[in-house]
Amino acid sequence: MATSLNPAIRKSVDMVLVPVSVTDEMERLVVGLGPGNFVVLDDKHRQQIKHFSTDDAPVSVGVIVDMSGSMRDKLDRVQEAVRQFCRASNLQDEFFLITFSDQPHLLTDFTNSDNIEQELLFAHPSGRTALLDAIYMGLGRMREAKYARKVLLIISDGGDNHSRYSEKELKATVKESDVMIYAIGTFDRFVPTEEERLGPWLLSDITGVTGGRAFVLDDAREMPALAHRVGTELRLQYVLGYDPPELPHNGKWHRISVKLILPKHLPFLRVHARTGYYAANSGPPVATLSR
Repeated sequence: MATSLNPAIRKSVDMVLVPVSVTDEMERLVVGLGPGNFVVLDDKHRQQIKHFSTDDAPVSVGVIVDMSGSMRDKLDRVQEAVRQFCRASNLQDEFFLITFSDQPHLLTDFTNSDNIEQELLFAHPSGRTALLDAIYMGLGRMREAKYARKVLLIISDGGDNHSRYSEKELKATVKESDVMIYAIGTFDRFVPTEEERLGPWLLSDITGVTGGRAFVLDDAREMPALAHRVGTELRLQYVLGYDPPELPHNGKWHRISVKLILPKHLPFLRVHARTGYYAANSGPPVATLSR
């Protein structure tokens, strides 16, 4: 169901678009909230929510899969995870597929889910892990996305050990984008390398600022069910929209905070939303709601 508080607002190119997921203490998705349950702050200033929707709108999705040598024994689980993620998605979603080992490769540009599932059947894991370069490539491809909502799903089992881009460079690019990033990581906790030890923190840092999340698993067999859950979450998000404040377009970072207004008897709920945006040096700093 979609509720536009101002029907004309969908034509605005100045609107800040904030997809939001709400979970309870058991990490279960919470649905059924209304616009009155949310407060949005832009640099600590409360904003008027002019668009609120819970409709299952299509999404542009980039699937980024680790094909380094350490993924060899997990390939079946990875293929099933991608299949489950796609099965939970909107039929109108568009997908591209990037795999990476020593370097990233765009295997399939924007297409339907069947094509990326088919492409993964011919994958052969080998080499090292250029994770940061792969994410950077994915953010670049999103410039050609059809839909306003854009998501990257990363599946990996280790931290980066072979990228040209640094963590600092990638994080800056992530903050400049309007792409939500989710990650599913499986890590060997018994004999970890330094990269594996730091992998969960790297994925958490990259995803958190976007409103997405990093899920860390000890058992790769849990990957398909978790991927299905992420796909479902994308269809059950709240989307809040507000006009940015009349501030100079000076390229400065504007912090977004989304809070809940709920009856006291409700259990603890947690909001997952992007943490900010850069004001453009000229023109509006944000995304449109429709294309």
